[in-house]
Amino acid sequence: MRSFAFLLLLLSCSTLFAQIDPRRVTIARDSFGVPHIFAPTDPEVSYGLAWAHAEDDFKSLQMVALPSKGLMGRVLGMKGVAGDFAFALFRCREITEARWNTLSPEFLRLITGYVQGLNDYARAHPEEVLHPKLFPVTIKDYIASSVLSLTVFNGGGRMLSSIYNNTVSSVIDFDKMGSNAIAIHPSKTTTGEAFLAINAHQPNEGPEAFYEAHVQSEEGWNALGGLLAGGPCILHGVNENLGWAHTVNLCDRADIFQLEMNPSNANQYRFDGAWVDLERRMVKLRVKGVPVPVRRELLWSKYGATLRNKQGVFSIRMGANMEIRALEQWYHMNKARNFTQFYQALSLQGLSMFNIMYADRHDTIFYVNNALMPVRDPSPAYDWKKTLPGNTSKTLWTSFRKLPELPQYVNPNSGFLFNTNHSSFYATAGGDNLKAESFSKTDGWETNHNNRSIRFLELISENSKVDFDRFKTIKFDRQLPSKLHYPIGIDTLFLMRPEDYPAYDTILRNLQQWDRKGLADSKGAGAFLMVYEFVSARLRGREGVQIGKAECEQVLADIKAHLLKHFGKTDLALGEMQKLVRGDKQFPAHGLPDLLAPEWSVPFNGGVRKVTGGDAYVALVRFPKNGLPIIETSNTYGASAKKGSPHFDDQIPLFLDQKTKRMSMDRKEVLEKAVRTYHPGE
Repeated sequence: MRSFAFLLLLLSCSTLFAQIDPRRVTIARDSFGVPHIFAPTDPEVSYGLAWAHAEDDFKSLQMVALPSKGLMGRVLGMKGVAGDFAFALFRCREITEARWNTLSPEFLRLITGYVQGLNDYARAHPEEVLHPKLFPVTIKDYIASSVLSLTVFNGGGRMLSSIYNNTVSSVIDFDKMGSNAIAIHPSKTTTGEAFLAINAHQPNEGPEAFYEAHVQSEEGWNALGGLLAGGPCILHGVNENLGWAHTVNLCDRADIFQLEMNPSNANQYRFDGAWVDLERRMVKLRVKGVPVPVRRELLWSKYGATLRNKQGVFSIRMGANMEIRALEQWYHMNKARNFTQFYQALSLQGLSMFNIMYADRHDTIFYVNNALMPVRDPSPAYDWKKTLPGNTSKTLWTSFRKLPELPQYVNPNSGFLFNTNHSSFYATAGGDNLKAESFSKTDGWETNHNNRSIRFLELISENSKVDFDRFKTIKFDRQLPSKLHYPIGIDTLFLMRPEDYPAYDTILRNLQQWDRKGLADSKGAGAFLMVYEFVSARLRGREGVQIGKAECEQVLADIKAHLLKHFGKTDLALGEMQKLVRGDKQFPAHGLPDLLAPEWSVPFNGGVRKVTGGDAYVALVRFPKNGLPIIETSNTYGASAKKGSPHFDDQIPLFLDQKTKRMSMDRKEVLEKAVRTYHPGE
């Protein structure tokens, strides 16, 4: 019956797959090059979004689509083969085909327009196409690629690596990069407006970097915010009435199962007392520069994608590669007009992960630790944080928690909600917090604080109202809390007397006299960055320990040798060794891991560390009772990833100075102030 009704809707919508006329789409570029896209219908707007994003970063858009055609290896060589293999192993194409009829006609209209925009841009700019077999992309290619993206976001890539590298132990990886989201109720602000901070900490470049855009149709869609490569709508941002922010959640959404193999048949595993055949097929992986395809076996058990290693045979099970409606849910979130409609959009449960923070102009703030959370056997026989036995239906979960069962808050008495990738049981003031014991232990909800969550609670006052300047100050804070809360304890370093260790006197004094602010001109911050990186490298896998004096001395010796080799001295400020790099320009960079305004970096040239991610896209929003939201934003570099564009690096001064630009959702104002207005293809 569902399929028949779906077919009738398709047939009744004569324009569903109509070719879009780009002359009906207007792209207005503001002074920072951010695209504002206007068109009569949602699909035409999405077409314009694809075109504008391709103008600014076509390479990243193609990177998302490559696995759907098995082309990552052909474009990137051995570095890309893993993506092609994962796409096949997790059956992204098969789940797309199997669940295709769960997508609504409205969403199919949207993605049809988006994919037409990508294909038209590729046709008009063949010199930018990464591989001649990539285009045209179909809407099924596009959805299948989104399944892989969410599978990787949910930890699929890390779990594959742990199996491949024979290091299977736990499925949870507490990534310390982090994000921030804050909602303040109008009752707690001096202006009586709700405040929302949208601040996901993503990489600065590539498919996972945030792209800023504004989209507006005559079908009730008017939204502004950030999206990742391949996003046909705003992924976190604001519409005329409400806004939402995401942070990555670290709850236990996935499991690894070890299969009990038949000693007489390497392709059979035991399940409920019987031997069951693994599903087996081969995939041909093409690698750039290698004339012969690489053949790899693909295995599948009742639990899901399966791999062999020296430790045994393991299967990965997660909701991310059982669901294809994540982008559709985001689209409905874009178009919600109030909290009831927004919650209804979340009830679709197409989005398998991400904390969701919400605020609106109707006096509602809300937060949910969102996940496709498996309903697991509560028996004490199973530790769901570790590898599970894959030989019994008792561990084969088949359903997920419904939305009302997930940890969530609406309008707490404190007047504020926040998440910094920490526990949802510390989401507000103490007395208003949910209790962990009210939820099943099998869910594996986070129970941890981090430096950012502790620092936020130091800054927010439970007894006084917040003005917008204070709100911004909290978001852009570069101070660590009074007591550090990193996974590895380094208190010993702060207790070592410099006079007792003359070889490391300068490093220790800089560290111990430090005010714990991550400022570019701070020598204490420079010393701390080195400590953080060298301790992390030396003690990786030993989280929860305090390092002793002997290890501290070795860390100090390593730091001193590194600094003398590359800089000829040990007395360096943070900005001398950490740089924000764009093209051939380098800027001294503020920020440390796990600040509210953080940065993380990797080795670059001559001992210098290059910032690769951190604050990224920031949007700070006020919701007046009447009129459009008041929005201030910044992005790390600029709107364009193309060298030579004036918007390749024009937001760097704002980013470094923690300043913002005002953004408008008002069509008349946008068009009056636009630097360039045009139709796709002009």
